[in-house]
Amino acid sequence: MKTIVVFYSRTGNTKFVAEQIASELGAEIEEVVDLKNREGKMGWLSAGRDATGNKETQIGETEKNLDTYELVVVGTPVWAWGPSAAIRTFLSKHSFAGKKVALFFTMDGNPRGAADKTKKLIPNAVLSGELLLTKPTADKEATKAKITEWCAKLKD
Repeated sequence: MKTIVVFYSRTGNTKFVAEQIASELGAEIEEVVDLKNREGKMGWLSAGRDATGNKETQIGETEKNLDTYELVVVGTPVWAWGPSAAIRTFLSKHSFAGKKVALFFTMDGNPRGAADKTKKLIPNAVLSGELLLTKPTADKEATKAKITEWCAKLKD
């Protein structure tokens, strides 16, 4: 199954997970770039504000054509109990009608409905799975084991 992993990462946690998933699935990978500066304390504050308001942001152009993939795995950090503004924007720019989509989330705390909020952004997708990872880089080996188990289910 031709697969792509699309992700946004502010601090590197989601990127770490995306790279592990792409490796497990033999997938291509594409990073969504938020053109708004999200670095440091002010970046963190603006990220939370934008997520709380369900706002989109300007993102860089992606290179891959999603129509050529059978499975799209989308990853985002959880911001204010929802997806990042960059992933919200990415999802709004693409049609996922009838497309197999799997979602993964990285967070430091409670996701409180982040998966449900993200699924509402892709109502016509065929959901293939979701993975929630708290502090994924704190214990990389444990995270890799969870990813391996999850990816095995996606391959079925």
